Amino acid sequence: MVERDCSSDPDALSPNGARRRRLISVATTLLVLPVIPRLAQAATILAVRTWPADEYTRVTLELDSELKAEHFTLENPHRLVVDIEGLQATTALNQLISKVRHDDPYIRSLRVAQNRPNVVRLVFDLKQSVAPQVFTLKPVADYQYRLVLDLYPKVARDPLMAILERPAQADVDDPLARILEDISRSTPAPSGSGPAQIPAPAPQAEGQEPPTRIALPKPSPAPAPAPSIPSTPSRRKRMVTIALDPGHGGEDPGAIGGSGLREKDVVLRIARRLKELIDDQPNMRAYLTRDDDYFVPLHVRVQKARRVRADLFISIHADAWIKPSANGSSVFALSQRGATSTQARWLADKENAADLIGGVNLGSHNRQVAKVLLDLSTTAQINDSLRLGSAFLDEIKKINRLHKRQVEQAGFAVLKAPDIPSILVETAFISNPKEEQLLRSSSHQQKLALAMLTGIQQYFVANPPLAHIADAS
Repeated sequence: MVERDCSSDPDALSPNGARRRRLISVATTLLVLPVIPRLAQAATILAVRTWPADEYTRVTLELDSELKAEHFTLENPHRLVVDIEGLQATTALNQLISKVRHDDPYIRSLRVAQNRPNVVRLVFDLKQSVAPQVFTLKPVADYQYRLVLDLYPKVARDPLMAILERPAQADVDDPLARILEDISRSTPAPSGSGPAQIPAPAPQAEGQEPPTRIALPKPSPAPAPAPSIPSTPSRRKRMVTIALDPGHGGEDPGAIGGSGLREKDVVLRIARRLKELIDDQPNMRAYLTRDDDYFVPLHVRVQKARRVRADLFISIHADAWIKPSANGSSVFALSQRGATSTQARWLADKENAADLIGGVNLGSHNRQVAKVLLDLSTTAQINDSLRLGSAFLDEIKKINRLHKRQVEQAGFAVLKAPDIPSILVETAFISNPKEEQLLRSSSHQQKLALAMLTGIQQYFVANPPLAHIADAS
């Protein structure tokens, strides 16, 4: 080893030289120190939310980083256990307990505990057995990372029950019910005989409303003459079903007005008013794709309408624009050849992004099947949708200015039912202060509902509904 003669090096004795030697010594020491791993910092909970509904309950934890969760279910009693890694039990997490509502259809209570270091365990005591879906969502819109727990019933409720629970009406065009009624009218009742109740058979086709119980006379000892069959076709109108789709919901508030009015709230109120008006009509019934504040994916809205064999699909929204001066009502139909305007394209892109904001579990359904469903729309459906949209514009213009005087078109995913005329109604600009106040008004909501009902009726006057295949005898 050759020793260095510091006396011959002027820099070695200078303050700068001494400082340089100390830095070299510290750097050498750091290189030989063992590497100690830094403990992972626990994620911070930004918000906790619950969205109870009859169809399913959603629990959302919003965090500043993505987490991993594992879950399993237990029986006797029913419980759902969720272990979340990278999390510490905090006051914010305990707030989730107080957000469980007593009327939640699925969750009875919730317990939170630190199961092991850096792992929090949530135990949901359940009111019934569930088929849970647990997934994470990337940051989008105003949300950061989200951990989503969807609690679905193991046996999903048939959407047909929502409309079949309505009492049957005598003018339902069910062939068997019509024949039995004709028999009861044409056959005289023998003296002293009381009415005999003959139960109508169960419907043979999905979506066909069960016929009413017809009171018939007891059979006479002597054979009665065969009932005469009317030579002219019956003028009775069959029951038509209107699917009403209040936009957004749950995690997806839609557009928000300057005073805080949320699109998801006001369109649900309008849809409920319209449903009540439709249900009061003698040959019509309405079905809501969502009847409370929860999120429904776009493809599920389409599937629901088809499941109840809807004759029309009406999606209700409240528009927003970057400038508060924009105003007026609009009606949109599907387009397979591009949008009819820049605004229509922008609006379709915004509405189609609802799945990202509302939070869709992409692993819960076959995306290819969903894509095929949404690509089956036909030219006939679009033409019928344009006629329906024109009837709506004719009525809505009586109560509000029209933003566009003709039906616009764009690639709205929610309008792609292949066999149902479908339109999207932008009732007003919620971003416009004056129209936001109108939307908040109960009387204006009722006017909008009445205008839509009249538009539906005018459409059917010009385009009578065809009988379903299953309605034929």
